Amino acid sequence: MAKMEVKTSLLDNMIGVGDMVLLEPLSEDSFINNLKKRFDHSEIYTYIGSVVVSINPYRSLPIYSPEKVEEYRNRNFYELSPHIFALSDEAYRSLRDQDKDQCILITGESGAGKTEASKLVMSYVAAVCGKGAEVNQVKEQLLQSNPVLEAFGNAKTVRNDNSSRFGKYMDIEFDFKGDPLGGVISNYLLEKSRVVKQPRGERNFHIFYQILSGASDDLLNKLKLERDFSRYNYLSLDSARVNGVDDAMNFRTVRNAMQIVGFMDHETQSILEVVAAVLKLGNIEFKPESRVNGLDESKIKDKNELKEICELTGIDQSVLERAFSFRTVEAKQEKVSTTLNVAQAYYARDALAKNLYSRLFSWLVTRINESIKAQTKVRKKVMGVLDIYGFEIFEDNSFEQFIINYCNEKLQQIFIELTLKEEQEEYIREDIEWTHIEYFNNAIICDLIENNQTGILAMLDEECLRPGTVTDDTFLEKLNQICATHQHFESRMSKCSRFLNDTSLPHSCFRIQHYAGKVMYQVEGFVDKNNDLLYRDLSQAMWKANHSLIKALFPEGNPAKINLKRPPTAGSQFKASVSTLMKNLQTKNPNYIRCIKPNDKKAAHIFNEALVCHQVRYLGLLENVRVRRAGYAFRQPYELCLERYKMLCKQTWPHWRGPARAGVEVLFNELEIPEEEYSFGRSKIFIRNPRTLFKLEDLRKQRLEDLATLIQKIYRGWKCRTHFLLMKRSQIVIASWYRRYAQQKKYQRIKSSAIVVQSYIRGWKARKLLRELKHQKRCKEAATTIAAYWHGTQARRELKRLKDEARRKHAVAVIWAYWLGLKVRREYRKFFRANAGRKIYEFTLQKIMQKYFLEMKNKMPSLSPIDKNWPARPYLFLDSTHKELKRIFHLWRCKKYRDQFTDQQKLVYEEKLEASELFKDKKALYPASVGQPFQGAYLEISKNPKYKRLKDAVEEKIIIAEVVNKINRANGKCASRIFLLTKNNVLLADQKSGHIKSEVPLGDVTKVSMSSQNDGFFAVHLKEGSGAAGKGDFLFSSDHLIEMATKLYRTTLSQTKQKLSIEISDEFLVQFRQDKVCVKFIQGNQKNGNIPTCKRKNNRLLEVAVP
Repeated sequence: MAKMEVKTSLLDNMIGVGDMVLLEPLSEDSFINNLKKRFDHSEIYTYIGSVVVSINPYRSLPIYSPEKVEEYRNRNFYELSPHIFALSDEAYRSLRDQDKDQCILITGESGAGKTEASKLVMSYVAAVCGKGAEVNQVKEQLLQSNPVLEAFGNAKTVRNDNSSRFGKYMDIEFDFKGDPLGGVISNYLLEKSRVVKQPRGERNFHIFYQILSGASDDLLNKLKLERDFSRYNYLSLDSARVNGVDDAMNFRTVRNAMQIVGFMDHETQSILEVVAAVLKLGNIEFKPESRVNGLDESKIKDKNELKEICELTGIDQSVLERAFSFRTVEAKQEKVSTTLNVAQAYYARDALAKNLYSRLFSWLVTRINESIKAQTKVRKKVMGVLDIYGFEIFEDNSFEQFIINYCNEKLQQIFIELTLKEEQEEYIREDIEWTHIEYFNNAIICDLIENNQTGILAMLDEECLRPGTVTDDTFLEKLNQICATHQHFESRMSKCSRFLNDTSLPHSCFRIQHYAGKVMYQVEGFVDKNNDLLYRDLSQAMWKANHSLIKALFPEGNPAKINLKRPPTAGSQFKASVSTLMKNLQTKNPNYIRCIKPNDKKAAHIFNEALVCHQVRYLGLLENVRVRRAGYAFRQPYELCLERYKMLCKQTWPHWRGPARAGVEVLFNELEIPEEEYSFGRSKIFIRNPRTLFKLEDLRKQRLEDLATLIQKIYRGWKCRTHFLLMKRSQIVIASWYRRYAQQKKYQRIKSSAIVVQSYIRGWKARKLLRELKHQKRCKEAATTIAAYWHGTQARRELKRLKDEARRKHAVAVIWAYWLGLKVRREYRKFFRANAGRKIYEFTLQKIMQKYFLEMKNKMPSLSPIDKNWPARPYLFLDSTHKELKRIFHLWRCKKYRDQFTDQQKLVYEEKLEASELFKDKKALYPASVGQPFQGAYLEISKNPKYKRLKDAVEEKIIIAEVVNKINRANGKCASRIFLLTKNNVLLADQKSGHIKSEVPLGDVTKVSMSSQNDGFFAVHLKEGSGAAGKGDFLFSSDHLIEMATKLYRTTLSQTKQKLSIEISDEFLVQFRQDKVCVKFIQGNQKNGNIPTCKRKNNRLLEVAVP
C-alpha cells in the first residue's frame, strides 16, 4: 500500500471488552461487570460475535444522528465500536450484495427496548437505501405503520410505558438494487384480555386514551364519548396519565400516520367508531330478573349506553339486547334457546368487547399490508424484522405467559441451531477442521409443550373439546397423569415423590423448567382463554349491523354460512403461527439483537446487577459466548489483520509487497506465536484463545508508542533545525537594527547632556542675580519696618495719656451729679410724702401691666385657628383681662385665616361643616371622612373618552360622579353602577357602556337611611306613587358615603327649599314594590373587600353583614 490508511477498530479505545467472545476470564461475574462498565460509560451496545446485546439506557443518547448513519455505512462489522447500525448495515449489505434473505430477531423482556430497536433498524435501512419519489413514499409508509400499530397494540405496563402487547414480524421487500418495494406484517397473539381488565398500575391500549384526550369536541360528540376517563369501566384510573406522554399529540400523530399509510377518511371514522363502541360496552351493566320457571334472567340496567352503541354500529337495539340475555345452541337440526344469568351476561359482554377489538386489530394489519405490499411481480429480496414479547416471569403467570414463553423456547431453539449452523458453515467455507460443540438443546421443553399426543397444548385442546364437565382442575389432573414423569414438569400432585413435600407450589399450579428458569403457571382461566368462545347470537347480531366494517369483522354471523364445526382454539392457532414463523426464519440468514433491561424503575444511570444477571441467564448469552469460543474465539480477514499488526515485524513494516496471507504468516512466525493458537483459512486468520489476541494488541500498543516516539524525535529534530536557522537569520537582522538603534541613542544622550549642562549654567547665573536683587529689596523693607514700629509706639503712648485724662474728668462730673441729686432730694422731700402711697401703687401697677404686655408679646401662640395653646395667667387680678385677650386674639386670627380662602374653599368648608352637623357622634364612619377632601367628580367624565356617550346625555352640571355598588332587591347581590348627582336629578348609569339605567328627580327623594356602623351601605327612599318608585327604594354601597349624603342633602335643600331627612339607625324600613322590608345590620365578615354582604332572609327581612 502506497499510503497507510488510518482506521478505527473494535479494539481501539475499548471501554471494557466490546466483544464478549474476547472476555478473559469468562464467567458470569466478569460478563455482568463488563456490561456494567460499558453501561456506566454510555456504551449500551456489546457484541457476542455477530450478536448485538443492547441495554436500554432510559434516556436519549447522541448516537443515532445522520452523521452516525454515514459513519457506519458500508463499514466492516468489527471496524467500529459496537452499534445497532453496524448489524443493520451488515444485514442490508448481505441482502443487497450477496442476494441473501435476512431476518433480524429482536428479543428481550418487556421494557428492554425491543420496539425502539426495531424502529432504529428500519430507520437505518430507510436512510441508506436508494432515493426517489416512489422509493421515499414506500419508506415513509413502512415507517408510519409503526405509530398506528403502537396506538392499537401497545399499552403502559408496570415495566414499560410503551409495551408491545402483540408480536410483530415484518418482511421488508427490496428489488435487485436494494431499494424497498413494500412489506408484509404478521401479528401474533394480541393480549385482548387487556381490553376488559388491566392489572394495577397499568393502562388499556393507548388508542382509548388518545381518542379521549386528542379528539375534537365535534368528533367526540359524533362518537358519543366524553373526555372524562372515569366515565368508562374499561379504563383503569390509577395510571390514566403517564408522565412524559402527551396522548393528545400522539392522537394527531396516529391520524397523520394513517393518512400517510393510505387509510381513507371514512375508514378512519369507521375504526374510531368501533373503538368507541368497545369503550362503551364496558359501561353496560346487568341486573337479575326472576322468570316464571324460577330461573334468573339478566336484564340491562340502563339502556341508554346500549342505545348509543347501537346508533354507532347500526345494530337493531332489540337484537343486541336479546343477544345479551339469551344463548341459542344448535345441534344438527335442533335449536335450543337458554337464558343467561348475570355472570354469563357479563362474560358475553367482555367476550364481545375482546373479539371486536382483536378482530379490528387483525383487520388493521391486513389493511396496512394492502397499502405497503409490493406492487411489482419481480423477484424480491426480503429482510424480516421480528419484534416479539420476551420471556415473562410474573408473580401470577397465566395462559398468556405460557404461550409467550413457548414462543421464546422456539426462538431459543432456532437461535442455537442457526448459530451453530453459521459457525459450521464458516469453518467449512474457510477449510478449518470442525469441532463438535456441546450445548443444552431445549427441544425436550418444546416437545413437552407442542407434542401432538402428550404435549400440554394438545391436552388443553383435548380437554376443551371433550364432552362433560370441563374445568381448569380437570385439565391439571390430566397434566399430572401424563406429564408427571417429565423431568421439566413439576406439580403438587405429581406422582414423582420428590415434589410431594414442595409447599412452595400451590395445588392449582404447575411449574415448567424453561431454558430461562422455572416458571409457575396458575391453571385458572386456561380452558376459557384457550376456548376463546363468542356466543353465536352475538356474532349474528354483529353481522346484522349496518356498519360495513363491523359486518366484515364477523363473517361467521351470516346465517347462510352457518358452520356448526367448533372453531380452532387459541393455543392451536398460535402453535400453527409459531410453526410458520420458524419455517420462515430458517430460510433466512439470522441477525440477533438481545435487549436487556437494566432496572425495574425505568430510570437512567441505574444498573441492577441481579436483574441483568437473570436476563443474561434466560437469554442464554453466556452459553452463546461459549458456543462462539468453542472453536476459535476471533477471526479476521488477512488484509485487515496485516493492516493492523504489520508494524510488529520489520519485514512487513511499513509496506508488504506480497499477498496478504504470506505477510500474516511472516508476521506470526516473527512473533513466535505457537501454531496451536491459530489456523489459516482461505480468507481469514483464526485465533483460538483471546489471550493471543490481547498479546498482539499489547505488542501493537507498545510498538505504536515506539513509533510515536520515533516520529516525535524526527519531528523535534526538524523543528529544532528549522528554528535554529530562523533564529540565525533573525539574529543578523536584529543585530544590524540594534547597532543603528544604539548609535542613535548615543547621539541623543550626548545631545541631551549638552542641553542639561547649558541649562544648569544658565540657572546658576539667574539664581545668583536673583539673590543680589532680593538682598537689596530686604534692606529697603527693613528700614521701612523699623520706622513703622517706632511710629506705632509713639501713637500708643499718646492714646494712653488721653484716656487717663478723660477718666479723671468723668469722675468729677459723676461726683458733682450725685451731690446735686442729694441736695434736691433733701429740698423737695417734704412735697412727696402726702401722695407717696397712691403714686407708688399707680407706678407699680403701671410697671406690672407694662411687663405683662411685653411678656405676652413674646409668648403669643401660632396663627392657626386650631392651636389651643395660650400663655399662663401671671396674676389673679388679670383673670378677666387674660380671657378677653384670648377671645379677641382667637377671633382676630380666625378672621385672618378666613381672609385667605377662595370661594371654592369656602364652599368645601361649608360642606364639611354641614357633614359635621349631620353625622358627628352619630355615624361611626364620620371621623375617617374628616381628613378626606370632598372631590365630587371622581370619574372625570368630561376628560375620559370612555364616558363620552354619558357626557352627551347629561346636560346639567355634575355635582358628584362616583362608582357605587347597587344592591339587588331580590337576592342581595351587588352590581357596579355610575352614580351621578346634578342640580335637579339623581342618575344611575351602566359602568361599562355608560347607558343611563335610572333617572330620579330630586323632588322624589324623601329620605336617606343608613346604619350607625363603620360601613358604606345606605338607602335612598323615594316618594310613593312617583314614576321612579315603581320598583321601590334604592340600596347602595359606597366608599364615599359621608360626601354623597352631604352633597345630596345640600343640593336637595337648595332646589326644593326643604331639608332632606337623614335617618341613622341599625334597623329601618324600605319599600320594595308593594312590600315593606326591614333592613337589619348584623356583625359578620365581608366576603368582597369593603362591600357589605347582603342576604335576603324572607319577604320582610334583609340582613346586612358589617364588620
